[in-house]
Amino acid sequence: MAAAIAARTQQILLRSNVLLAPLYEPVKLAEDLAVLQLISRGRLQVVIGAGYRPYEFEMFGKRREDRKDLYLETFKVLRQAWTGEEFEHQGRAVTVPPVPNPTPPLLLGGAHPAVARRAAKIADGYYPPAGENWGIYRQACLERGLPDPGESAFSLGPIFTHISNDPDADWRKVVPHVAHCVQSYADWTIEAYGKAAGPFAANVDPDNLRKSGAYQVLRPADAVDMILALGNDRTFILTPLLGGLDPDLAWQSLHLFESEVWPHVKHLAAPRFFPAQPD
Repeated sequence: MAAAIAARTQQILLRSNVLLAPLYEPVKLAEDLAVLQLISRGRLQVVIGAGYRPYEFEMFGKRREDRKDLYLETFKVLRQAWTGEEFEHQGRAVTVPPVPNPTPPLLLGGAHPAVARRAAKIADGYYPPAGENWGIYRQACLERGLPDPGESAFSLGPIFTHISNDPDADWRKVVPHVAHCVQSYADWTIEAYGKAAGPFAANVDPDNLRKSGAYQVLRPADAVDMILALGNDRTFILTPLLGGLDPDLAWQSLHLFESEVWPHVKHLAAPRFFPAQPD
């Protein structure tokens, strides 16, 4: 998916959010990410996570109990592979061409305090889902003599925003997909932890979902006001294909955003982290 986007765009940052490293063969992953970095001309960021669903680990023949060791190994293999030098992995000699230049930054994703501290130790950055434990990560960086990462930029606005000229009608189309996502996460967290976790995981009533403010269907002018109110220190998310939303409906929203919202809010956009390389 990221390669397809990279081939059709020139400027946007590509960030996996998140890549569940324990479920991948790390040498093959190093090759695939290297090619993607070349295709995108240096626009790739890799957010590595551990995963939590027992079923997924079983499906790939892995043990959930090994997930920490598996993603630590992935960090090691990726860094070694991208030097272009031969190295040993599980008793085998390995060389991975091509070597991406620059190499993609490796961020560690997760919400646990231990993950925040570990990110300062092994990663190029920390990617918490909603800014959790950023202060812990920042302090760990300073204790290690690393550059100050500053205040968190991961405070979120709504989880989903759809732009519409008829919000009530489109909400009726959108809400089954919102409910599907919320129920799915509830089921997955019950599988992993024995109880539903996360926002709204235990209640998929359509009225409650809309009142929560996490899922918004807004007229263009209202979307502009909402985004302007978020300011520079918040993250705005569209998620146009949430839960299998009809692509035609998603395109309607994106075109309205492009023509009637973006011109009024683009001054808030963050600069690109990794500019595309010239031809």
